[in-house]
Amino acid sequence: MPTPSPDIRVRRLEPKDKAAWLPLFKGYITFYKSAVADDVIEETWIRLLSGHEGFHIGLVAVDGTDTPIGLAHVLFHRSTWSKTWYCYLEDLFVNPDSRATGVGRALIDAVYKEADAKGATRTYWSTQEFNYRARGLYDQVATKSPFLQYRR
Repeated sequence: MPTPSPDIRVRRLEPKDKAAWLPLFKGYITFYKSAVADDVIEETWIRLLSGHEGFHIGLVAVDGTDTPIGLAHVLFHRSTWSKTWYCYLEDLFVNPDSRATGVGRALIDAVYKEADAKGATRTYWSTQEFNYRARGLYDQVATKSPFLQYRR
């Protein structure tokens, strides 16, 4: 698995990133053949920038010009099974032109650092069965859970 170019770094999402973040997030939504209303996307943006406990944290992978080329949205929450925090990686997306260059791994490593700094005892995420390319990376950086997800 490639290591990211030295030009790639991951940082917290900033207000100046919105114009580059929006097509990444919409690309992620489209990848999963889904739709999210514009007002929900705007509320998500606000939450990502807030960084309050129990809310989302937005991370972006940026290239040498500080332009976002990938995103990770993280939610910290309490658990009934632990005194600590859990870290849920809710969204992870890399611009198709930047895939297979180590950007996804850099984003996951940054999520792990955020989780460690918070003292989270679990970091987890889900993906669809057909997402084989991403699952190749996930199999290297995490352990696949035997759980299935049910929804209402």
